[in-house]
Amino acid sequence: MDPITIGILGLAALLGLIILRMPIAYSMILVGGIGIAVLNGMPLVLNQLKTLPFGQFSIYSLSIVPMFILMGSLATRAGMSRAMFRAANAWLGWLKGGKAMAVIAACAGFGAVCGSSLATASTMGRVALPEFRRYGYSGALSTGSVAAGGVLGILIPPSVVLTIYAILVEANIVTMFLAAMVPGLLAVVFFLLTVVVYVLVRPEAGPRGARTDRREFVLATVGAFPVLLIFAVVLGGIYAGLYNPTPAAAIGVFLVWAVGTLTRRLGIFELLESLKETASTTGMIYLILLGAELMKIFMARVRLPQEAAEAVLASAISPLMVIVVLLFALIILGCLMDSLSMILLVIPFFWPILVDINGGLYQGAEGSGFGMSTEDLKIWFGILALIVVELGLITPPVGLNVFVISAMAKDTPMIETFKGVAPFFAAEIVRVVILVMFPAISLWLPALYSG
Repeated sequence: MDPITIGILGLAALLGLIILRMPIAYSMILVGGIGIAVLNGMPLVLNQLKTLPFGQFSIYSLSIVPMFILMGSLATRAGMSRAMFRAANAWLGWLKGGKAMAVIAACAGFGAVCGSSLATASTMGRVALPEFRRYGYSGALSTGSVAAGGVLGILIPPSVVLTIYAILVEANIVTMFLAAMVPGLLAVVFFLLTVVVYVLVRPEAGPRGARTDRREFVLATVGAFPVLLIFAVVLGGIYAGLYNPTPAAAIGVFLVWAVGTLTRRLGIFELLESLKETASTTGMIYLILLGAELMKIFMARVRLPQEAAEAVLASAISPLMVIVVLLFALIILGCLMDSLSMILLVIPFFWPILVDINGGLYQGAEGSGFGMSTEDLKIWFGILALIVVELGLITPPVGLNVFVISAMAKDTPMIETFKGVAPFFAAEIVRVVILVMFPAISLWLPALYSG
């Protein structure tokens, strides 16, 4: 059988297994292993399984992943989400739709120490949903703002998914963190404006809240200081060149544990639960990484990415249109799987195509490639890919954030939650268009840092 045909059948089998709800790690290991065996024999598969796990898991940069997962787990149990919402509510809660704005701002702040969209959405939902009910907010706006706010955790650094992307394409993690700052803040601004427009169209959906007294305002603001301090120490130290991301993550874990211990929210039970959760999540991520590496070897041996790149080049499609098609494919895949699995599955396949297009092979009316270096392309596409991955968390029919929030707000039908996230989804599409048309928004801060 032709190798290309084998590769296409392998991809079809992989998608079929995912649709049948087989875990993504097992699906990739099974398809990648069988594919390599069909092409080159079982001894090669066994040889790869002998060397690949150590080669993959012993990468020093990868040690940042369990550290950031542990930091987020400890922050969740230390009540930092409640502190952030309390502070944001003190500042914004008195406005029309102010509680929804407070959730957006609190999700952004908590995402800076958590890095997980699902954890941000679930913990913020427990804190904010009772407040929404108390002030008579509509079910659509209350659940929609929490579900949408949760996606901010994936882009605002430190981010586990952003770290994995950087490792996959061999990009500088610090540079990727810098590149995510402006698009992340842009998302916060767009989401806040979305709430403003929402309550202008439907004033009854987000009534004005009561102003907090001066004492509560001061206490709430001071209560958010530890989170801001941890964010400043972790990322500030990285950008100042005091330490690289791995020790920065360890420092972040220590600071979160210290704050939780001093506030008596983190005891030995909470610490053990966080360690168990970190071990489980890290094991899952590492297993997916192993499966992704097997799939990458399989795809390289059938030359499917290279053939796809050559087909794109021969068709004379503009590079910009290629980016649009790839981003649309990511949105579709976001309806089927979680963000991390999607990044691990598609980036090893998509990235070689973009490199070939950018390498001077494409000759068209607009010139050669994307008009930027490979390093800049890594940054620009990475930010775009992560934003589209965010969309998958609030996109029907899966929308993992929507499912999480709907399970917590049992009095709000899921269709109402999807109606609530629709305006935020539209705002994200606008942001993607802006970042596609103006790559400098993602690139100027890394260029300023390196310069």
